[in-house]
Formats: sequence, C-alpha cells, structure tokens
Amino acid sequence: MPVLFSHPSSLEHDTGFGHPERVERMHAVDAELQRRDWLGYERREAPAATVAQLDAVHPREYVDAVREMSARGGAFDLDTPTSPGSWDAALHSAGGACALAEALLRDDERVGFAALRPPGHHAEPARAMGFCLFANVSIAARHALDSLGAERVLVLDWDVHHGNGTNAIFHESPEVLFASIHQYPFYPGTGPLADVGAGAGEGYSINLPVPAGAGEGEFCGLVEHVVLPVARRFDPTLVLVSAGFDAHRDDPVGGCTLETASYGELTRQVLTLGKPVGYVLEGGYDLDALAHSVAESMDALAAGGEPRSHPRGELVERAVAALRPYWDGI
Repeated sequence: MPVLFSHPSSLEHDTGFGHPERVERMHAVDAELQRRDWLGYERREAPAATVAQLDAVHPREYVDAVREMSARGGAFDLDTPTSPGSWDAALHSAGGACALAEALLRDDERVGFAALRPPGHHAEPARAMGFCLFANVSIAARHALDSLGAERVLVLDWDVHHGNGTNAIFHESPEVLFASIHQYPFYPGTGPLADVGAGAGEGYSINLPVPAGAGEGEFCGLVEHVVLPVARRFDPTLVLVSAGFDAHRDDPVGGCTLETASYGELTRQVLTLGKPVGYVLEGGYDLDALAHSVAESMDALAAGGEPRSHPRGELVERAVAALRPYWDGI
C-alpha cells in the first residue's frame, strides 16, 4: 500500500499575506486528495525530525538559529519569513521526509509521498532561503545512508527552481546522485550544465537547465535520455524526488509549461528504475495546478504504467556531451 505523510503543523507555518508559499497550498492538496478518497494511500502522521537527523546536514548553530528566529516570528530574508509555528512545521517537514525513507527501506513499502511544508531544497547547510528552512530531502537522504542501510541515493529534482541546497550539500559526495531539471537563468542563479560536482563527487551532480517555456518534451526527454541511463549505472538503493509543481504552465512564479498530466508521465518514467520511490513536496503556487498535479503524481505512483518515449532534442545532446566523460555509454 502506498503511504502518505502529513502533519497539522504544516498549517501553522504563517508566511504572511500575499506570500506564494502559504497555508492554502495544504488546504488545496488535502481537499483534492479527500475528494479522491486519498487515492488508496495509507495516511500516516509525520514525526518530528530528531536532533541527530538535523545535525547530520545542518550545523547545530544553524538549527538553533531557526528555532530562535521562529520564536520571534522574524525573517531570514524577504522570501523566507517565519512565525511561532514555523519551528514545529519545519521539524515535521524534515521528519516526514525521514519517515518516508524509513517506510520505503525498512517497512518494504515501494512508493510514498510526504505532503508537508515548508519546502526544503533551497536550504543550504547554514543558510535559510527561498521559502526553505531545513533541507528536507537532503536530511532524508543522509538518514537513509547513515541509518537505513542505503548504499546510494538518487535525488531527482524537477522544481522549476534549481535545488541549490541539495546540490551544495552533496556536491562532493559519490553516495548521492543529484539530478535537477530547472529553468535557467532563474532564481537562485545556480545550476549550470557545467556544474557536475567536485572532488570525489565529480560527475555525481547532473544539472539540466532548461529555458523558459520548456514543457513536457524537454523535461521528459531529459529524464528518459539522461537521468535514467545514468541512474541505472549508479544503481540507487532509494529514489527521492524533490517534487516541485511550479513548472506547471499555470504557475504564477515559474515560466515553464508542464501540464498536469506531465507529472504522471514523469512519475511513470521514474518507476521504470524499479526502486523504492519517495516524493517530497517542494514548490507549486497555483492552488488548482498544485492540487491536481500532486494527485496526478500520487495516482501514477500507485498505478504505475508504461511511459511514452520522447525525442532526444538539443538539450539532451548538450547534456550527454557534458556528462559522457563521467558516464560513458549514455
């Protein structure tokens, strides 16, 4: 049975009037999933992350700073405000991602979704930014490697914004293959094709920038012809998806043109790896597009099915040329 993690604390993270990453996102997702009878998912309450789980990615001084900033309802920057409820929400958002990894690797579930906020892929080890407080997916990946017996983790990020935090955290690690498809140039300004990692992690960062207007053909082509061939060589124990939905054509923040159905197609592609797959919610700011795209993804996770084939295209050829020195045969 697929699993869904959530927690009421996600509703207590108050970002203020007019902020894109707002509590209504959770209300919209919950309403759509309830309308669909939760798509057959087993609903579980996300636990709070432990100190050890946070410390594995973030310095203790930074963790303390998040708690203190939340207590006074301050802001790390214009994009990243907090409220007294933010600390608890951030703990459960990170803890839910870890619990998802546990369900997939310890409880023998095959797929699951963590629908929590705040998001996490912009959070760097010692810096909150881009609506993100803790690096949820990175914390879950580290937990899987350190405590759950995982040897290698694939993190696939298709939020319209580059996951600079995840990229920075695992930039020199061969244990995590990080692949990001993102609009470029765009916030936060990182993630060029030439950034392939460093040191022992050189070749394990796959940054796949796409121009504004890119849609299903570009995203799915890059997954099919670049990410999946490398991932099969990498042979991950676990796949974690930074599931952003702001590349949807209706999103007010992004500039890409994915359809709701595109997220089902991307999901079916990922399932061809035959590995446990966990989705962790990132962006997505049009409420209807977000809710329907989350449901589309969860439905495809549970139902599976064969993906279509997509043309290679110029973006694929550029990426293959950049990555071939590290992954011959792609």
